[in-house]
Amino acid sequence: MSAEKLVVIGQGYVGLPLAMRAVEAGMDVVGLDVNADRVKRLTSGESFVEDIPADRLGRALGSGRYRPSTEYADAEGFDICVITVPTPLRDGVPDLSYVEQAGGGIGPYLRPGCAVILESTTYPGTTEELLRPLLESASGLTAPGDFHLGYSPERIDPGNPVWKLENTPKVVSGVDAASRERVDAFYRRLVERTVPVDSTRVAELTKLIENTFRQVNIALINELTMLSHHLDIDVWQAIEAAETKPFGFMPFRPGPGVGGHCLPIDPCYLSWQVKRRLGRQFRFIELANDVNHEMPEHVTRRIMNGLNRAGRAVSGARLLLLGLAYKPNTGDMRDSPAVDVARRLQDLGAEVRAVEPYAEPHHLPGGVVVVGLTERELREADAVVVVTDHDCLDYDLVVRHARYVFDTRNRCHGPTVERL
Repeated sequence: MSAEKLVVIGQGYVGLPLAMRAVEAGMDVVGLDVNADRVKRLTSGESFVEDIPADRLGRALGSGRYRPSTEYADAEGFDICVITVPTPLRDGVPDLSYVEQAGGGIGPYLRPGCAVILESTTYPGTTEELLRPLLESASGLTAPGDFHLGYSPERIDPGNPVWKLENTPKVVSGVDAASRERVDAFYRRLVERTVPVDSTRVAELTKLIENTFRQVNIALINELTMLSHHLDIDVWQAIEAAETKPFGFMPFRPGPGVGGHCLPIDPCYLSWQVKRRLGRQFRFIELANDVNHEMPEHVTRRIMNGLNRAGRAVSGARLLLLGLAYKPNTGDMRDSPAVDVARRLQDLGAEVRAVEPYAEPHHLPGGVVVVGLTERELREADAVVVVTDHDCLDYDLVVRHARYVFDTRNRCHGPTVERL
């Protein structure tokens, strides 16, 4: 019996781990991506996703069961297709053009009995109202009936050493019971636990609930942090004390803002849908967005004030930023608040240098000089700013040699350190 053929559209932080896991489960996988350079690098065995080391990619290529491609024709004869393309915001409005392109591209290759699964984050109704008509129009088939169609929200957390694709529960759904069972059977081959729900709308909303919960609570602690600074209260110590309560509390910690492919975007999808369908505002989301978007400006002001107290203007100052990715231990730069902080400081006339061990050079902001974390760099900086706290950085070295540290992540302690 031949192996099932899987097509994964999108070979980024979500699609590549899925493709690798499917190869290891014995499936034949075509990894489609419109980025020809990305496909070329994958074909040569070069991984750009920290969670997928080169040796794992090499084993997949060596097995003959993984084929990166830019051509939809390579999808012909597929059994399952998973769409993992980006769904960004454009001027506050969901941009589903990548989903539309994927649906239109794969549609002609649908055949009776195959399954298409959307993983991209989106608003409730997308699978049935947008993707299904595209697939049906391009194929002449219908779902349910001729082919299976479902939604399973991605839960990839780049750089997380504990929770991977395999051991994170996977929410699954379908446009009918048969589709849900087909989607469930596929993911049961890849993950330890699946969580079936009644409809694609429920699954789509599940993803938005998860990240809206985080966005709102991060905004709460960020606003509390700004107020605590003016009240001269150590918010970090208060959070640590509150965390000792064994029930009814979950700790969230402040930072320079939110970034990545989820938090700055997913809640806006829900807010947009509520306004479009119900004509109402989702006030919690809009307030949370306002607070979190304010954080890079707040961080910039705090740095400027710290320099002023030392008799140094920000214009002409040499600043060393530690970390530019949106979260620790990854090179993912999407919507990173660290980049926003860097640009704001540049606009004020500062010379901005950065220590960023993970991000690829072509993703770094223009004008920022990337350097190593050395005693000389620390001593020559007018201020060192901990923005993204990668574990590989030597924070003891920072404290020993920096004349002034502004720490947004609570990694440094000492007389020269000011914390967010």
